[in-house]
Amino acid sequence: MDPQKTLLAVALSIIVLLLFQSWNAQRQPAPVAQTSAPAASAPASPVPAPAAPQVGLPPAGTAPQLTASGGRIQVETDLYRIEIDKLGGDIRRLALKAYPERVGSEQPVQLLAAKSNRLWLQQSGLLSPGAAAAPVMFSSDAASYRLQPGQNAVEVRLRGRAGDLQVDKVLTFRRGSYLIDQRYELVNQGSQPWQGQVYNQFMRDGSTQGSMFLPVFTGAVLYRDGDFIKEKFEALNEKPAQMQIRNGWAGLMDHYFLSAVLPPQNQPSQIYARATGDGYYVSGAMQPLPLLGPGQQVSVAQQLFIGPKEQDVLGALDRGLNRSVDYGWLTVIGQPLFQLLSWFHKIFGNWGIAIILLTVVVKLLFFPLSGASYKSMANMRKLQPKMTKLRERYKDDRQKLGEAMMELYKTEKINPLAGCLPIVVQIPVFIALYWVLLESVELRQAPFMLWIQDLSAKDPFFVLPILMGISMILQQRLNPAPMDPIQQKVMYLLPVIFTVFFAFFPAGLVLYWLVNNLISIGQQWYITHKVVEQAA
Repeated sequence: MDPQKTLLAVALSIIVLLLFQSWNAQRQPAPVAQTSAPAASAPASPVPAPAAPQVGLPPAGTAPQLTASGGRIQVETDLYRIEIDKLGGDIRRLALKAYPERVGSEQPVQLLAAKSNRLWLQQSGLLSPGAAAAPVMFSSDAASYRLQPGQNAVEVRLRGRAGDLQVDKVLTFRRGSYLIDQRYELVNQGSQPWQGQVYNQFMRDGSTQGSMFLPVFTGAVLYRDGDFIKEKFEALNEKPAQMQIRNGWAGLMDHYFLSAVLPPQNQPSQIYARATGDGYYVSGAMQPLPLLGPGQQVSVAQQLFIGPKEQDVLGALDRGLNRSVDYGWLTVIGQPLFQLLSWFHKIFGNWGIAIILLTVVVKLLFFPLSGASYKSMANMRKLQPKMTKLRERYKDDRQKLGEAMMELYKTEKINPLAGCLPIVVQIPVFIALYWVLLESVELRQAPFMLWIQDLSAKDPFFVLPILMGISMILQQRLNPAPMDPIQQKVMYLLPVIFTVFFAFFPAGLVLYWLVNNLISIGQQWYITHKVVEQAA
């Protein structure tokens, strides 16, 4: 097998595979969100069986316009800036203080917000048979709450009524936590028994993120007993998702952030995701409540996770939330790569240095294979004059040419396949690292040095891709030149093709490939000269 042809095939395979994954992630256009604020969609009242949680998927209901408000309550913690609307007690605005909107910006990411061109918010409420779903108007003791120094948690208690029910909605925010505890305390002050359910959901417009070279998932996610399910918005237009659970959660996520409803574990609940019918989508959980007789009271708790998909944070919660960080079919390789990257980052405090050290480690792991590959290429280079003569002798008989070349390899004790194996083996590592750099919020806006201030974005001045292209040219000079003129032209174009494609890849990935090439050039130069000296 000709190593040059193999290298060409591998390079083109990488490009085709990445393009296919990008196309596959974006082949269906997202629905266009309306420019005016839509109606807030709460589940309409289903008719549940008194003793079982199995209920039909709630259809889109009717609720006041999102612009309607009963006044806002301000909450600030070490991680959040939040606005809670007294109408419904829902979180209408949430900013993540630790995550700037852009590099160099002081404005934090507005994860939850209701704007004319973007919507993502939290909704919750009570449902009962035969009654229309309507938000409760709450009151509070204060207009603003702040987590004070030395304080571990701040509690916001909202008080309201829903018919004969006294409804208290309590939200608890804890220091250093992206988990929000939400509790409903209900008292039946009427003369008739009451039975219903509590729902909690997130609502979002159908806009998606990413580009041809940076495909990312935006949509609904559901987790049940170890099974993680991703539902694109387009799929929800055709068929809603619903399932009964005892351990699970549901929510919405985009590139780096997740909003999820976590019902109590080991209790029956229903999780769902659906389209509202107006270009917007909801995903959440419904939980049945026991029959509440006159004068009786009940308390039901759920949790909300609203924040970044930091793997250490998600893993520590032990609820399967870490499955939202998806490295695709190469997770088995991507996860160890990320752990090694994180370890280097903890030591040096720089993700760029961590990527360089990871590259060195990968090269050391593949050192025996790479050594055999470069030795094979050096020997192939020595055979170039003999191979040229064979091509001239059998230029009209390809079968005899192939037989003669195989006999030459056998006589010289050269295995042409040895030059191909290391390249093939490293393809999964490269693609896994691609997804690690793409998916990991830890690398979002992570600076390296000088002009590289975000390793998860493309190089703004294309310096790294150009250097990588130059390194490919230098590496080609060390390989045996292709015999076929057409193949020679294609090989010469390959660095240009890669430079153009890599110009749109994350700078961290280009840094990995550049360092990998530089190490390979040094290793190949040393082995080539060693083979030449031994031959002399």
